[in-house]
Formats: sequence, C-alpha cells, structure tokens
Amino acid sequence: MRTMKIEPRSALESGTKRVDPLLWLIPLVLSSLGILMVTSTTSPGSFEVAGTPFTMGIRQLQWLGLGMVAMFISFCIPSRFWYRASGFFWICSVLFVLVTLIPGVGTSVGGAKRWIRLAGVSIQPAEVLTLAVVFLAAKLAVRNELNPAKCFYQYLMVIVISCVPLMLQPDLGSTILVVMICMGMYVERFGWQRPLFFGVFGVGLLGLFIFFEPYRMRRVMAFLDPWQDPLDTGFQTIQGLIAFANGGAWGSGLGHGFQKLNYLPAAYTDFIYAALGEELGLIGTLSVLVLCLMWVMRGRSLYNRVPEGFETSVVWGVILTIILPFFINIAGVTNLMPLTGMPLPFISYGGSALVMVWVRVGALLRIQKESPRVPA
Repeated sequence: MRTMKIEPRSALESGTKRVDPLLWLIPLVLSSLGILMVTSTTSPGSFEVAGTPFTMGIRQLQWLGLGMVAMFISFCIPSRFWYRASGFFWICSVLFVLVTLIPGVGTSVGGAKRWIRLAGVSIQPAEVLTLAVVFLAAKLAVRNELNPAKCFYQYLMVIVISCVPLMLQPDLGSTILVVMICMGMYVERFGWQRPLFFGVFGVGLLGLFIFFEPYRMRRVMAFLDPWQDPLDTGFQTIQGLIAFANGGAWGSGLGHGFQKLNYLPAAYTDFIYAALGEELGLIGTLSVLVLCLMWVMRGRSLYNRVPEGFETSVVWGVILTIILPFFINIAGVTNLMPLTGMPLPFISYGGSALVMVWVRVGALLRIQKESPRVPA
C-alpha cells in the first residue's frame, strides 16, 4: 500500500500552484498529429463527396476545440466535487449506456449499438462510463482503506453493473477496459492477491464470451493466423502490416500513403497507427510512443507528489484510462493481440472520445493545482 510522506511546513508552502505544461502540451501535439493523419487518410473520399480533402480534418479540429473547452471546464471543478458526486455520476453514466439499447435511439454500426446520435453528432456513452468508474473506484478505495476485502467486493459490484449494459451492446473492448481499470486501481491501493485470483476466473469467462460469439472467434483466428483467410477475417491485420512495411524507416510522406485507398479499413479510426506508420515510417510511430511514455512519466511524477487519498487514486485511474487503450490499440494493429476496435487516444477520429480524453487531462491539471506538494 502506498504510504504518505509528511513534508515540513516550509516545503509545503514552497510549492507552486502552476500546472505542469507537459501534461497538456504532449496531448495537444498528439491531437494535432491526429488531425493531420485524419485529413490525410480521408482526403480521397472527402474530395469525391464534398469537393474538398479537408472535411474530416476540419471536423476533428472542431472536436479538438471543444475538447480544449471541456478540459478548461474540468480544470475548474474541484476534486471534492467529484468525490461527493462520484456515485451519482456513475449511475447516470450506466443509464446513459443503457440508452443506446433503446430502439430508435441507439445507432447500430457493424452490428453493435454503442452510439447515440444527437443533432447529427454521434456520442459513445462508454467514454463517459470509464471516467465515472475511476471517480467511484477512487472514492471506494478511500472509504475502505482498512477493509480491502470489502473494497474488492464493491469493485466487483461496480464491474458487474457497468459491464452488463456494455456486453448487451456488445462492446467487449470497453468491458475489458472497465475490468482492467478497477483491478488496476485496487492493485495500486491494496496489492495483487485478490486481483490475481479474479484474473484467472476472468480469463476463463472471457474465453467463454469469445467462444460463443462467432465474430470474436474470427478475430482470434485472424490473430493466430491472418493468412488463413486473407480476404476476410485476416484482411484488416494483413493490410495493417503491409502499411507498416510500406513505410519503412522514414515513411512514404504525409499524404502519400497507398493503403488508405480502400485497402486499409478504418484507416482514420482503429487503424490510424498503421496509416501513420506508412506515411511517417518507423520514426513517426516511435515518436508517438515516446510522447506517450513522456506523458505517462509526467503523470507518474504527479502521482508520486499528490498527498495520499482520493486524488492519488484518481491520478492513477486517469492514467490507466489513457495508457491502456493506447497500447491495446497498438498491440491489435501490430498483431500482438486480437483486435478490439479500441481507438487510439488523442489521435483516432472520434468526437466524444477526443472530448472525454481532454476532460481527463483537465482533471489531472486540477489535482496538480490543488496539491501544495507539486513543484514548478
């Protein structure tokens, strides 16, 4: 369990309220790169439909502007508000996910009802739910500091109630993310013993979910041997690997990718990392990884300096909600694990995902501002 260090009063007072600029500058660089890649990968189709290659890029830029506003609003909300409202926020987010299942309200894409369309804009409630889970899990950890067993059972309750509507959509990727967030936050506070036991059971349950759902089994088979069916189940994986091969070390140049021309599916969403690898090469893909790791290091520094309590768990949980999808997406695109359909944070096209990830950044900045132990 993490122990709190007591600093002398003079050390506490010597801290500053200024926020770490890298916590928002690195995401801004990644989001800007995402706008460039979205524009590049969608330019042929956009030009045919709208007569301009910049349609999707402009939309993503607009979402980024809205995300920056959302970050500022999140930054203005005190941490104590999230502590008090975490339960209500979580219940509302679960109900928000259930709304997608109402006929005529939820939007079906690829056989899954994961979106709600309002005023011509698609919103994915699961993005709100994952953040709500972080706040609630952080509060439960603080309230059950001396009773790890009770906290674990409460986490299981949060997992079940959160994941049932997600599985009804179905959205296995978000389901896995919720489980990993809760278990990761429990480990941060209480250790590995119970999560390891639950993990063995969870892997078996996950195997059943995959075995009895044909499209999930096809994804697993495509992961094991994509060349067994290169024109169907293995098509996405193969085309992604071809994109990386085409890019080489230096890339074909921004806007000069070949795979985006109706070869690489979802080139501006799930497979945008592969499209980036083709156009910007190994240098581009490694740069994205380095930026991500730099951001995690700044988040880790904040985690180490925030006084023990609710804010500590929130920082850890927010980092998990960004870093886990980041590496799950990259692992799927590079065929290190089966595809989950999880977008790449900050970079993939998507309005609600981009806005909510900036809300997380705003929450971190607020916690840093409130903490007297964070130096300049």
